[in-house]
Amino acid sequence: MTHNTPLSPRPLSHLRDAPRQVATLRSLRSRGVTAGTVQERCRPGGPWQLLLPGVCLLHPGPATSEERLHAVLLWADRGPVPAQGGPGMITGMAALALHGLTSAPGLRALEHIDLLVPRTRRLRSTGWVRVVRGQALPHAEQVTGLPVAPVARALADAVARITDEVLVRRLLTEAVRGGHCEAQAVVEELRRARLLSRPQVADVVGTLTAEGRATAEGRLYDLVRSHHLPQPCWHVDLRLPAGPHLGGVDAYWPEHGVALELDWRDTEPAPADADAHWAECARKRETLERLGVTVLHVTPEKLRNNPEQQAAVLRTALVTWDERDPAAHLVVLPQ
Repeated sequence: MTHNTPLSPRPLSHLRDAPRQVATLRSLRSRGVTAGTVQERCRPGGPWQLLLPGVCLLHPGPATSEERLHAVLLWADRGPVPAQGGPGMITGMAALALHGLTSAPGLRALEHIDLLVPRTRRLRSTGWVRVVRGQALPHAEQVTGLPVAPVARALADAVARITDEVLVRRLLTEAVRGGHCEAQAVVEELRRARLLSRPQVADVVGTLTAEGRATAEGRLYDLVRSHHLPQPCWHVDLRLPAGPHLGGVDAYWPEHGVALELDWRDTEPAPADADAHWAECARKRETLERLGVTVLHVTPEKLRNNPEQQAAVLRTALVTWDERDPAAHLVVLPQ
């Protein structure tokens, strides 16, 4: 009996009508294709190929990029799959290519495809599939119908394997300037992956951080203007009359006794003297509040994702100023 004589009661021609010519051995068995038929057809020179363990390519010749991606996900969807994270998601360079970053090599040029899975999955890298494990997985984004890691996470997984400083800079810069993700999100993922100390990462992160600050400050200006809030004194230092310097704030409404600071704690690399730095920030806030100033802290993430909510919080602080004890008179100086 040859591979042209199927051992199943159904002809194999119906498999050629599948939208993608990849299938697991389990799904083939469910469609009446026996193990013997699969083995025969996957012999050298046969019409099928074993693309990955347990996954067949149902035509000769190389797999397309789409077929390789679907084969990876089919291969991962074996055995017990945890509810959190599912079978996995495409990450690294393949994910960046799917997200449309032109600095990433095309899918056809990739020797490996990275698959991000929960740390508890018992999967091992095999062939051209590299398994990347994560303690806390992000929510996958659907790109061309595939579960793909968000750009910031995909960048961290890709940069972890790159030694080319020029490529690292191109990827990180395009991701932020091209609007694929926020600088703060990139820095956070790089920090989680412990990549911020790498020379090829450190230089470009400083640039991205500055751009992220400018973007967040622009959003704050827009929030005040678009919600018709009183204009504050922007970026000022506060002092007591003939007294000590109290610290700088991003915005201050002297008539209302309200100060606002953008909180970069979770979005920028920690300074060398982090403990002393944040202790000084806490001291400044406590001192201002003792003097009757309401101090609001807003993260760039909240400013980006929930501007309406942040505007409501700020408006409430401004309109209720007369319900609080008057703030001490402070000298306002430009930074």
